[in-house]
Amino acid sequence: MTSQTTLDKTGPGDEAPASPSDPAPAAGLRGHPWFTLITVAVGVMMVALDGTIVAIANPAIQKDLGATFAQVQWITNGYFLALAVSLITAGKLGDRFGHRQTFLIGVVGFAAASGAIGLSSSIGAVVTFRVFQGLFGALLMPAALGLLRATFPAEKLNMAIGIWGMVIGASTAGGPILGGVLVEHVNWQSVFFINVPVGLLALVLGGLILLDHRAENAPRSFDMLGIALLSAAMFCLVWALIKAPAWGWGDGKTWAFIVGSVLLFGLFAFWETKVAEPLIPLGLFRSVALSAGVILMVLMAIAFLGGLFFVTFYLQNVHGMSPIDAGLHLLPLTGMMIVGSPLAGLMITKVGPRIPLAGGMAATAIAMYGMSTLDTGTSGLVMSVWFALLGLGLAPVMVGATEVIVGNAPLELSGVAGGLQQAAMQIGGSLGTAVLGAVMASKVDSDLAGNWKAAGLPELTAAQQAQASEAVQVGVPPVAKGTPEAIAAKITDVAHDTFISGMSLASLVAAGVATVAIFVALLTKRGANAEAGAGVGHI
Repeated sequence: MTSQTTLDKTGPGDEAPASPSDPAPAAGLRGHPWFTLITVAVGVMMVALDGTIVAIANPAIQKDLGATFAQVQWITNGYFLALAVSLITAGKLGDRFGHRQTFLIGVVGFAAASGAIGLSSSIGAVVTFRVFQGLFGALLMPAALGLLRATFPAEKLNMAIGIWGMVIGASTAGGPILGGVLVEHVNWQSVFFINVPVGLLALVLGGLILLDHRAENAPRSFDMLGIALLSAAMFCLVWALIKAPAWGWGDGKTWAFIVGSVLLFGLFAFWETKVAEPLIPLGLFRSVALSAGVILMVLMAIAFLGGLFFVTFYLQNVHGMSPIDAGLHLLPLTGMMIVGSPLAGLMITKVGPRIPLAGGMAATAIAMYGMSTLDTGTSGLVMSVWFALLGLGLAPVMVGATEVIVGNAPLELSGVAGGLQQAAMQIGGSLGTAVLGAVMASKVDSDLAGNWKAAGLPELTAAQQAQASEAVQVGVPPVAKGTPEAIAAKITDVAHDTFISGMSLASLVAAGVATVAIFVALLTKRGANAEAGAGVGHI
């Protein structure tokens, strides 16, 4: 096998093996593939957990800091926005300066930002430090994939990515359970403080084990204009999606940012054909499989992360569960992702990604349709069935789409490929939260007044209607202090029924997105693990 990696620079104990087909270097633990996998798994676990652990803490944060629904959305959106804008550039930084360095910097910054959130006393501070979490998480995630790609021989890379995907999937699904335990028995701040010791562990392991591999054709210069154009385009796109629910989808400001994003993406694509060392060689996208993998990650994240945002409010505010009970009710989702991920990895190794990915998205579509049937009287058993099916469907997608994207890119672009994979997921998360949030808000606004009147409740002023609608969007009955018990019960019924109608419609939209993803999955294929540009342009 031709060597995949060479060291640009080495130090004592940092010698890389001549070929990744001999994965265990002479210098003990340093550079050992499986210990490298353990180390990066500890780091990415923090970022994956934070994608969903905060969802279970959102109601507590909202109550403690007196936040509005829009501000609570920004706890999620600010994090996704920072990740989406900077992931590809962060991957390029790893390709240029070494994935070990960017990984360790990302770990330290992410843990520090997490600690700062736990010390925050205002919603503004929480959102600000969530943005810093996103920026440092952007350094960490593609670097982890780059380290795996450089450390593992080609014949074992799929297995390593499968295990890495299992960690991501388990952490993502386990976030609500861990969050429920911490919120109920400690406080919401502990959801963020827990990242500090995890970050310290990843830092120690990284210092002892990680080896700074560099690809032979690693970039030597930076496409600064390309970075600026891509970052601006990503910002305009995600900003438009985030603000559209407040501005309105027909508002001029929304479309100004969308059009601006399209123009900036066009300028970026044109510039990338002219620069000597582009940020993203556009030849990557000649690979139908890689392009399909990126689109699949976006669609999966829309359905999963967008839908999960409302489920936590449904369990806590409609069914009246405690945070830990809500987390435990999501255990079937967590358990099936943990069990399903290694099984999916095994199946993908044997038959390729196409069938498992299409089957996974079909199961996801059915699960989201099932979740659209949930109501105020749905039993825990019925919920468990749909949550379990959702976990079973997501497992092969989390594992397989990552392998499709990274495995179909050349080694010297492993950081960029990792950035693409993560950027696709974060953009999908923002799309899911924004679009499904808009669906929820629109449905609540259209149904609340009629449901309120049908229940025989006193008519609301425009201001009261807006305030009530905001509360109902998170499943909270707008019951004023001193309201008679009979009236309060009617208001509660109206609020919960209206919330359910909005969540049901949002779930149906998510099911439709997952259905489209089935056909995209049919375009994927196993990664070629090509070297030095081989595979770019292959279909």
